[in-house]
Amino acid sequence: MSIQRISSGGEFEPKVGYCRAVVANGWVHVAGTVGHGTTAIEQCRSALEIIGAALAEAGTDFAHVVRVTYMLPDREEFPACWPMLREAFGDNPPAATMIECGLITPEDRIEIEVTAVLPDAR
Repeated sequence: MSIQRISSGGEFEPKVGYCRAVVANGWVHVAGTVGHGTTAIEQCRSALEIIGAALAEAGTDFAHVVRVTYMLPDREEFPACWPMLREAFGDNPPAATMIECGLITPEDRIEIEVTAVLPDAR
């Protein structure tokens, strides 16, 4: 089995000891991703861009995401992100969970984690 590790250059990757994504056995596991900005909307948009880049480097895209977890310190901020999420996943919505919890810094408003399959995986 080959394993491909993808780094996005995020500041916490070397501090914590993880990578943005791992590709193994036809699966792509993208780590919890927090974007840039000050609001949940800005951070959601940025996180989706970072995740999209990791998925592309792995050889897949949002259409092949099968599972997503959203983590927010304040669930009241989640509905504002829904239009962006619908756009990202389009006609291929994944199974999803939203968790209200503390994130790594108090400035973080949303963290997104996804699991995808490679297009040619069977």
